[in-house]
Amino acid sequence: MKAGGWKLVFGWPGKSQLPLLLASFVLGNLIAVMFSAVQPSSAYLPFKHYAYQEAKASNGVKLYSLRTAPDNIALKPIASNVALTEDYGINGGFFWNGDLLSIAVVNDQPLKGQQDDYGSGWYNIDVPKGTLVWDEITRRFSVQVAIDAHQLHVTDKGRYWAQGGVSMSLQDDGHWAERALAEDMPAFDEARLRSGAVYDDKQNLYLVVTDKPCTVEQFRAAVLEKVSRGHLVDGIFLDGDGSSQMNSAQKVLKGDSREVYQMLALKRK
Repeated sequence: MKAGGWKLVFGWPGKSQLPLLLASFVLGNLIAVMFSAVQPSSAYLPFKHYAYQEAKASNGVKLYSLRTAPDNIALKPIASNVALTEDYGINGGFFWNGDLLSIAVVNDQPLKGQQDDYGSGWYNIDVPKGTLVWDEITRRFSVQVAIDAHQLHVTDKGRYWAQGGVSMSLQDDGHWAERALAEDMPAFDEARLRSGAVYDDKQNLYLVVTDKPCTVEQFRAAVLEKVSRGHLVDGIFLDGDGSSQMNSAQKVLKGDSREVYQMLALKRK
């Protein structure tokens, strides 16, 4: 059969054609391998813009942080170590036996269950605690002390997200410790792994984790020194110890490999 001057041959190749076909097959596979080697892993491609930083403070605390925009954050319920998820981000608030003990709401809906359900992410359990709130209308962060999401002040209850923890009080060096203790900050004077979420005067969000134990005071001091120095406004302590976990292209921190039940994740494209 002829088409456009080319002879099209169908059927099993003859012996004379086998070496050429084998060489073409090997060459094609080699090119495919070389191409894939220079491409970034597909796991890295879906995530929107973020910046990664490592910094060691003068007190010896090393911080690992992800800087991103507030619109690039998704609060997610999980039942896994953050490092084992398909998402980039860090651990969220406190939990017990799968129940969320910190506020975790998006557009006035808790991450697990319904409004007013225990363990759903509607409450900061036991006492009012510092809660990081992003108001999509005003384009501003705030830290509000609340015991449940009913108490949060936002412009539109259908356009915000809020993550509970414990107040860092970054603008109040004289009273921050008293406030953190009043909000039941765990292991205050003990050396533990730490994590937190802080924001600066340009409304950039920084998700921060340590890989070595430190006290609450040491962690806060390191954050003030090394994260957006001179521009931080406020933030919250998140769950710590073995729950301090991070997943990113540049750094993976597993804490003590335990499961956690909520995370602050970067959105996908």
